[in-house]
Amino acid sequence: MKNGLFGFVAIVLVVLAVLAYLSFFVVNPTQQALVLQFGEIRRTAKEPGLYVKIPFIQNVVFLDNRVLDLNMEPKEVIAADKKRLVVDAFARYRIQNPVLFFQTVNNVREADLRLSTFLDASLRSELGRSSFTDVVRDRRAALMEAIRKDIDRRAAEIGVNVVDVKIRRADLPDANSQAVFRRMQTERQREATEIRAQGEEQSRRIKSRADRDATVIVAEAKRDAEKIRGDGDAERNRIFAEAYSKDPEFFAFYRSMQAYLTGMSSSDTRMVISPDSDFFRFFLGPQGPGGKASGAGAAKVAPSMPSSSAGTQ
Repeated sequence: MKNGLFGFVAIVLVVLAVLAYLSFFVVNPTQQALVLQFGEIRRTAKEPGLYVKIPFIQNVVFLDNRVLDLNMEPKEVIAADKKRLVVDAFARYRIQNPVLFFQTVNNVREADLRLSTFLDASLRSELGRSSFTDVVRDRRAALMEAIRKDIDRRAAEIGVNVVDVKIRRADLPDANSQAVFRRMQTERQREATEIRAQGEEQSRRIKSRADRDATVIVAEAKRDAEKIRGDGDAERNRIFAEAYSKDPEFFAFYRSMQAYLTGMSSSDTRMVISPDSDFFRFFLGPQGPGGKASGAGAAKVAPSMPSSSAGTQ
């Protein structure tokens, strides 16, 4: 009797435990829940916590309460200036109305498909009214905000709030990009060639000016040198003339000594000349041959003697 009572109590406890397990459910902070009764939505549970439902009659559908990402494949769009653009964009959204969301799309996968259609249509509409420079540079932020508002207005029909829309990349197609790169390369090469030609022209102009200036400077220097040399020769001749006029005999003697020094400086000098010539007259005495020298004769001979050795062999 007692064993049967214990078994019955155990069965009752197990049934109560199962009923309690089936009667409670937990909503996490990252979730929101819908309580369904025979497919009809009875209530929602958006706040995290422990909730109660009728077992076997009601069931719970959990939906994500976080911000979800919607990645779209790159699309080719024609801008207002007839340029083709490859646009890579994505959106971020949150389930704002879980009842409407469940009634219209039922799950996240279907919601992504619907939102992808909205995003594609909005991108083509907004970018089709904008130029290439507006999309890639001037009005990119404004265009993304306009696309977000348009998608958010459409997504409200399925209980979704679009948080953000971003255009990752907006470029020309590969074929157009290559053509643009080649055109840019050609333009840069043309500019480089033009700059090199201008530099070469300036280089030649500077070199010709420098050569001309150098020629002028050298010519002027030679002219000044010849003038100075001529002035020096004139001054030398003047000094010699004054010395000659003051003492012709001494001048003749001095010039003869210079001639001896120059002509006999080398050890192997040989002269074929008469010993009693006028060139050796001072070897016989300071007054020349016969103890005296004719001033006019000496002056006539001595200045005409060359500074280098004469009659060398």
